Amino acid sequence: MILSYTRLTMEKVYNSIIEALIFSSDDSLSFTEIINAVKGIDGEDVQISVDEINNAVDELNAKYSEQDNSFRIVKIANGFLFATTEDYAKYVGYLSSEKTRRRLSQAALETLSIIAYKQPLTKPELESIRGVNSDHIVSSLLEKNLITIKGRSESIGRPLLYVTTDEFLKYFGLNNLSDLPKPRELEEIMNDEDFIEQKRKILMNAIEEEADNEIEEHDGTEENQ
Repeated sequence: MILSYTRLTMEKVYNSIIEALIFSSDDSLSFTEIINAVKGIDGEDVQISVDEINNAVDELNAKYSEQDNSFRIVKIANGFLFATTEDYAKYVGYLSSEKTRRRLSQAALETLSIIAYKQPLTKPELESIRGVNSDHIVSSLLEKNLITIKGRSESIGRPLLYVTTDEFLKYFGLNNLSDLPKPRELEEIMNDEDFIEQKRKILMNAIEEEADNEIEEHDGTEENQ
């Protein structure tokens, strides 16, 4: 009985430890990082497995659900991260400046989508699909670490091959590439009223930003004259 009680107590303790580790991390926290943190403090003899971490996360999420909390622990990019539930995400999104700062243009989203679904993909193959030069867009996506180079193609000229990164998964809230919407699901998303409204707001913000930039450039030109 004492052994069972001790084990149960330790499970509760590690639930709290796992919760604290995920909560304090700015990035998606992997199983390995959680295990290393526990063993780094409590010793290498501590037994904590991937299954136990999964069970701890399930128990924590059950508690959050029971308490009607506005957040859950979600699996993102093969790790764990705290995230707001869908009911409250739109309010948080309204205040969020990060996505605005890193907002992707329509051309960038189109390019990124093609790479995501066709990867690994060369730039000539990408441009054949898009029908336009993609040098600037590809460079921008590389700078944002949303795509990366993964070797060279065996085709003539051996062009570079591009694939998406873990940062891409985090940006779009995916655990792995298999979570990408299927073509039919994409069509449903594109026709969703909320999506259309959000797209309209993004386009309006982009137009306003462009207008502000033009005004600043105009004012700067006048000052230099």
